[in-house]
This record gives sequence, C-alpha cells and structure tokens, in this order.
Amino acid sequence: MTRLILTIVGFLTVNFAFSQENDALQISGYADAYWKYDFSKQENIKTYFANDQNSISLGMLGIGLKKALGKASFVGELAFGPRGQYLSIPNGDGQEANSSNSFHIQNLYASYSFTDKFSMTAGYMGTFVGYEVISPASNFHYSTSYLFGAGPFQNAGIKANYIFSEKVSAMVGLFNDWNVYRDLNGVSHIGAQVSINPVEGLTTYLNFLTGSSAGGEENYSSGTLFDLVATYSFSEHFDLALNAADYEFKAGGGYQGVALYPKYNLSEHIGLGIRGEYFRTKDTETTSANSVASFTLSAQLKHKGLTVIPELRLDHDDSEAFLKTDGVSPTKQAAQASIALVYAF
Repeated sequence: MTRLILTIVGFLTVNFAFSQENDALQISGYADAYWKYDFSKQENIKTYFANDQNSISLGMLGIGLKKALGKASFVGELAFGPRGQYLSIPNGDGQEANSSNSFHIQNLYASYSFTDKFSMTAGYMGTFVGYEVISPASNFHYSTSYLFGAGPFQNAGIKANYIFSEKVSAMVGLFNDWNVYRDLNGVSHIGAQVSINPVEGLTTYLNFLTGSSAGGEENYSSGTLFDLVATYSFSEHFDLALNAADYEFKAGGGYQGVALYPKYNLSEHIGLGIRGEYFRTKDTETTSANSVASFTLSAQLKHKGLTVIPELRLDHDDSEAFLKTDGVSPTKQAAQASIALVYAF
C-alpha cells in the first residue's frame, strides 16, 4: 500500500510539472465526511452512503487525472477510504491477499475521436445508467436512492459514441458483468444510450443494458435493464430531474422505480432540494413484491470548494424492514438526519 501511494504521489508530481509546459493534464479531486443519526438509534436505512450510526465518519478521498493529446484522451480516478474499501465494487482483484485494500479504481479509460462526431472509449467507466453517481461532489443529496443502490456502479467495456446533431447523440457498447474489472464468462453485456435534447434546457437519456453474468441466470447482473434520466432547467434558479428504471432478472423478479429531484437555488451559495422516490421489487416464485417510498430533504451551503449538506430523510417500507428503538420490533417507518462536508477541487 505504501508503494502504491508513493507511486501515485510521484506520478502526480512529475505530470503536474510537465503540465506547466503542456497545460494538458487536469487534476481534480474530492473528499467527504459525515455524521448521521437514525431516530431508532441504529443503522436502519440500507442505502449508500451515510450508513454509520451516530458517528463522525469518513467517506473517501478521490483523485482524478485527465489528459488530452490531439484526438486521444485518458481519464483515471482512484478513491481511498472506507467507501472505497467497503462500499465500492470490486475490492482489489479478488485475491485474498488484497481483500483489505482501502482503494478503488473509479475510472480508468482512454478515448479516441476519429471525427468531431464519432469517438470510441475503452476501459473501466462509471456506469451510464441512472441519475446519481458514486462521487459525493456530483450529487445534490448525500444519502443515495434505492435506484442508485440497485443499478450498476461501473461498466468495463468498449463503446462507440456518435453525435447526429446538436439535439441527438447515441452510444452502443460491449461490456463485462456489472462492477468487475474482468469478465469470467467473456464480454457478456450489450448496452446502449440515446441522448435527446428536444428543446433548450431539456436533456433526456434513454439507457439499455442486457446480458448474462458468470454466475448464470441466478446472478443479480443477469437481466435486462431499461432506464430513463431527464433533466429540465425552468430558470437559473429552478431545476427538475427524473430517474425511472425497470429491471427484469433472467431467473424471474427484478425491480421498478421512479425518483423526482426538484431543486431550487436561492443564491450561488445556498440551494434546497427534495428527492421523492418509489421503489418496488417484483414478485418471484418464492417472494412477494415489496415497495419502499422515500422522501429526502437536503440543503447545500457552499463556500468556494466546500459544500455542507444537512439532510433529513423519511422512508416507508411495506415489508416492515426497519426496526424500532428496542432493536427487535419491526416497523415500516425509518427516519434519519445527517450532515455532510464535501470538498471538491
């Protein structure tokens, strides 16, 4: 681990010095910490992130590199800390000796633009599916949705992108299983995305991903996923986003969900946002469908690179998946309050 850190520091130092002459290397990063309190005095709401109960806890430190030379470009991003170690997939390369790695590769890919309209990208990439992402600096809410937790985090593969016009573009690609560096049953998934911007301020993404994983039809990532993301800016102050998805397991079952994200910026330093989500698992031969409704109210208080995110979240689960303060009695309701500090540069 020490060698890895020294190598990264040396790499950053050499390339940063080179960028003073070339001005091509871009270095970015983020870091976060949080405190969360569940009113049942335990870890009740099992979504990413902010899981620790009544603890001042670390998220992760992310370091990103981006370099472009002519038509070729490269992106690399490493994350360190508890989230990289316990809540990001995969952990190391699966070998027992590396099972305690505290770092995680978020992105590692290269792109080449053959023309102004056509490009190809290959490597390990943050997924194109869904609205919320792993980086806390890119989400308005600190805790994440059930849709985020249910879908893929990363897709390793190769994809082609084509821009038809200012309003329409498309992507098609071949990918590994969800969230793995290598695919044990060969390249197994096909994915596609169509981006449509019909009017000024409105952007829509139609996403599709299907395939069979190395674990067979019973594996979680064996299935077909349809996903819609839409954002609309009503004004410089008010934005609205939508994420809806339907996933069908090959072995039966799956999930459906929809989330709305209205956001209002009182000023460049203060923003208020709501996430309302409905998430439903499908029936299988052995289990019945179950639904969860979640309501999250967050604020963002910004000063330069620092963002403070106070948040209140209320969840209702039809299956009584939560626990009361005695730690034994089941209940349908759970509530938590949290405050997070996120710094990005």
